[in-house]
Amino acid sequence: MMNLLEINKRIKQRPPFQMIEKVLELEPNVSAKGIKNVSVNEPYFIGHFPETPIMPGVLLIECAAQLCSLVIAPDDAASDEKLYVLLKVKDFKFLKPVIPGDTLNIEVKCTMASAAAYEFSAVISVDGTVKAKGSMLFTSIEKSAVYPNDN
Repeated sequence: MMNLLEINKRIKQRPPFQMIEKVLELEPNVSAKGIKNVSVNEPYFIGHFPETPIMPGVLLIECAAQLCSLVIAPDDAASDEKLYVLLKVKDFKFLKPVIPGDTLNIEVKCTMASAAAYEFSAVISVDGTVKAKGSMLFTSIEKSAVYPNDN
């Protein structure tokens, strides 16, 4: 199990865009289970939809993606120069709305791993009811490929 401080040592995102608050299970390169508590204070609820707040589907995908990055990211300093980025979202379905007060139970499983890419299946549920599910494809890139040094 990992708490928020332990997650912060391994994940690149930070509030307000950090979506994983607790990791219940983590088997490197295989799978993970994590938690996201959905609060009415999150900034996107101001405009998505003010009278009936619903968590945007793209943020549900981001929750799962951040948990996937913990599964594939090595726990060492060499990983500081790499980013794990989302290449493709496949067959993601949003079955029921996620609303303030929900606790998301996120489960991800690596279904394919190679030197170039990782594929995961993801299921996001609340109180045993599946809210969203689908698969995602990732790769790693060097930070310098995104922001080359101007030296």
